[in-house]
Amino acid sequence: MTEAPDLGEAPDWLSPAELGMWQAFRNGSTYDLRTRNPVRDDPFAVRPWGPERSVRARVVALLLLSGPPALPGRVAALKLNGVQITGTLNLSGGTITPYVELNNCRFEYELLLPEAHFTTVRMVRCSIPRIEAARLTTQGDLHLPRCRVAGGIRLTDAHIGTDLLISQAVVHSDRNGRSIAADGLSVAQDLQADLIESYGELSLRAAKVGVTLSLRGSRLINPDGQRALNAPQLIVERTLYLTSAAVYPSGNQVGTTPPYGTNYTNTPVRGTLIQPFECRGGLRLDDGRFGDAVDLAQSRVVMTDAQELSLRRIQTPELRFTGQRPERGKVVLSGARVGNLVDMADSWPGPGHLTMNGFAYENLIPIGTFTLAERLDWVTAATPEYAPEPYERLAAVLRASGEDADAREVLLAKQRRRRETLPLAAKAWGVLQDLTVAYGYRPGRAALWMAVLWAAGTLAFSHYDPRPIKADEHPQWNAALFALDLLIPVVNLGQDGYWKLTGTWQWGAALLIMLGWILATTVAAGASRLLRRG
Repeated sequence: MTEAPDLGEAPDWLSPAELGMWQAFRNGSTYDLRTRNPVRDDPFAVRPWGPERSVRARVVALLLLSGPPALPGRVAALKLNGVQITGTLNLSGGTITPYVELNNCRFEYELLLPEAHFTTVRMVRCSIPRIEAARLTTQGDLHLPRCRVAGGIRLTDAHIGTDLLISQAVVHSDRNGRSIAADGLSVAQDLQADLIESYGELSLRAAKVGVTLSLRGSRLINPDGQRALNAPQLIVERTLYLTSAAVYPSGNQVGTTPPYGTNYTNTPVRGTLIQPFECRGGLRLDDGRFGDAVDLAQSRVVMTDAQELSLRRIQTPELRFTGQRPERGKVVLSGARVGNLVDMADSWPGPGHLTMNGFAYENLIPIGTFTLAERLDWVTAATPEYAPEPYERLAAVLRASGEDADAREVLLAKQRRRRETLPLAAKAWGVLQDLTVAYGYRPGRAALWMAVLWAAGTLAFSHYDPRPIKADEHPQWNAALFALDLLIPVVNLGQDGYWKLTGTWQWGAALLIMLGWILATTVAAGASRLLRRG
């Protein structure tokens, strides 16, 4: 009886290193070619590795696409550590069933994965010239933590079944100036890109993330391009984090062991440093939808005068704008709709660098001291030319939170700002309304003016004994009632019209009548404004 042939027998043309990889693939074990010398094992070092640590890309492709069966009781998997892959690894359009995990490996040329189908792929601390993976599909995770990619990553229209992890990766731009091109990317769960260094544009146009997108502590650098982060129409079901992360003083990032996460506790371990999110270049999130929040706490955005931190028409229950103030460029919130606006007075740019026409928010949650005067400066900075809507939105939010007095101050500031745009006559009338009744927003001032004029008139007319117009038809002279009768238009208190005034007294009565009408008119204008507001 003859034995059945071994279908997994290795070809005789394999090198010793490739033969070892073949055997490790069949039993699912890790093929480790490290020398245990940190300098010689560094995949990012310039010094090349010899043939004893190299395998050809076509052999790797053969294993993944049509590899030998697993040994009995084993699961076939490609697990490499400290291996150099020579040639171009091309898996385009292929279906790769085995589990793939590469640690501390080097690729000689770009990695081609467009339209490939994987279960799970993990490449940790690998040196890769470029990753071309448009329309890639994975049933599980795609992990690229701590990798260095010299020519960019392309994940356009890729579909990741669970998590996409690229934390602590260093990615340089391709020939089009993009470090990571992931337009149309779909990630079923989390996209973790913490502490990455991106040199070029990170593009996430119309990408979808099923849970959280995190760029904590990352550095996005593209000062000469238009944007360092370009993510219009981005959809994140939970929170977008553009915040800080903890880093040990030794330079090792928190979470450098599986699952390669980052420690986000509110109280970092003693001895750790805080690395803020930094964006050197424009940042665009226009038309984005975020289920929980957009968090910019402790962020730093450095722009040129022509660049923008653009949040046009975003929708989110909470916007946390508590990073460092951008010194140049412009912050744009036009058409954005948020529930809670969490902010700090020191985070907003000055006049000419802030635009928020149509910006709608429901609640203000300031961090630290944010006085009403500073809030009015915030609105003024956003309106180099007078626009009523930002003032009315702020007043409505303050009134809804029970701050009626502050709401009136905001509306008064709106009228004063509007007055600057009026012609001279209307401006003079506005000044008069402001001085008398503060445009109706300080009604107590009208009563004060009335009391002062009444007291002055009473004091003056108490030193005068006028003659009646008709000797047999006049009430008893009462200086206080006479002054009040002159001040109050329309209403007759039974004193005016019965006495003959001459000389200076006649002019004094006319002055009281005129001031009374002016006061009444301004009170009526303020009252109608209050009624319209109600």
